[in-house]
Amino acid sequence: MEVFVDKLKEVLQSVLPITFLVVILHFTIAPLPGIEFPRFLFGALLIILGLAIFLFGVDIGVTPIGNYLGKEIARSNSLKFVLVMGVILGFFISIAEPDLIILSNQVSEVTSGAIPSTLLLVVVSVGIAFMMTLGLFRIVYRFPLRYLFAIIYAAIFLISIFSSNDLFAIAFDASGSTTGALTVPFMLALTWGVASLNKDSKSAEVDSFGLVGIASAGAILAVLILGLFTGNGGISGSLNGDAGAYTSWLKPFTDTFPHMAFETILSISPILIIFVVYNLYISKRKMNTREFKNVLLGLIYLYVGLVIFLTGVNAGFLNVGRQLGMMIAGMDSKLPVLFIGLLLGLVVILAEPAVYVLTHQIESVTNGSVRRSIVLVFLSVGVGLAVFLSVVRVLVPAIQLWHYLVPGYIIALFLAFRVPNLFVGIAFDAGGVASGPMTATFILAFIQGVAEITPHANVLIDGFGMIAMVAMMPILSLQLLGAVYAKRTKKEGV
Repeated sequence: MEVFVDKLKEVLQSVLPITFLVVILHFTIAPLPGIEFPRFLFGALLIILGLAIFLFGVDIGVTPIGNYLGKEIARSNSLKFVLVMGVILGFFISIAEPDLIILSNQVSEVTSGAIPSTLLLVVVSVGIAFMMTLGLFRIVYRFPLRYLFAIIYAAIFLISIFSSNDLFAIAFDASGSTTGALTVPFMLALTWGVASLNKDSKSAEVDSFGLVGIASAGAILAVLILGLFTGNGGISGSLNGDAGAYTSWLKPFTDTFPHMAFETILSISPILIIFVVYNLYISKRKMNTREFKNVLLGLIYLYVGLVIFLTGVNAGFLNVGRQLGMMIAGMDSKLPVLFIGLLLGLVVILAEPAVYVLTHQIESVTNGSVRRSIVLVFLSVGVGLAVFLSVVRVLVPAIQLWHYLVPGYIIALFLAFRVPNLFVGIAFDAGGVASGPMTATFILAFIQGVAEITPHANVLIDGFGMIAMVAMMPILSLQLLGAVYAKRTKKEGV
């Protein structure tokens, strides 16, 4: 019970700032029409409850599975086994990721089904599976992380030249969405399970970072490769908001709940099947009965929490986020929407529970040389700027997403050869930390609302890409901190 209370506190810290900001906007410059305000509040309540239960299930279910399978894979001493298990686990753990499910549903809705949610889920999960396997091989063969990232992003920007422009923003958003509340704990546990078998403890510490960054790049590659086959079809997007479609604020939730329950059980059941079959019929080191039951109980909590969370998001949060974006961007002055965008970025990163875990980790690894307060300042300013620049991109037709991402990643890769190895892995993993549940839901919906109301904007092209910006900023911020740390330790050594 104490663990659940801790998770509830983390989630409250994440969701309440956004909720309070919407309440203030509702009673000041952007009053929500009809039943939308009580609908939003009930959605926030479901998100808080569902996410807390979900994270509790991750702790007692998914993390032990990741540790267990990671050690089993490493002990096998079989490259074929590592390859097969990496592909299987990478595919099924990403297809159940709530942030990715939300993004795929939004893409399908915006494109009126031209890009089906199932297609995007499968394509992205295949990319994650392939790159996660590559990441595990990197640990086994100790291939330098900075060189691997240089190769990966060179391939990404080369393929993007020939891929469909319609899918460029979605590809980079998918990268940020795949590294969410389910995928990251599992991958970190899996990585540590493999890396911990290295006799050199310092090398194991360095190798325990980087897999999330490598795997998330697989999402970009997969969607861009899909774009090679779809061509530049000029797919346009528009929002099909349901404002006014309901006379009762409760009806959207009762309509959404059955669909979410069915969709979630399809996403999670493969993880359960893989674990049970492996533990009972393949592994020579089976879990004891108590551990096995605890894991199964954790997966039940995970399922219940995910259903409640997705119901709250789809029935309560998304439509309100879009309406606020349209109302504020539709004002005569564009200063309010720019300011609100900046404020949303600052709030969401400071409220993200995983950020606090990351900042404590950095402070611990650097023995206090890099204080967590400094890291928080760098991250919050970076993410606030990312959302601000995303709004600017929607409002200014001449600015395209690649104008931000290409120079940003070139700088990131340059820094990767100038900072300690540890910071390279931490920085690329941190992109997933910043793009959490509130980014993938409310803030993305807000940007889509801004794109919908802006005359020259295309919701498909301009309404996506914000998650990509939020995911890129921590890479730059933390590598800059790594450079500062390297200089400081060099001076102290002298």
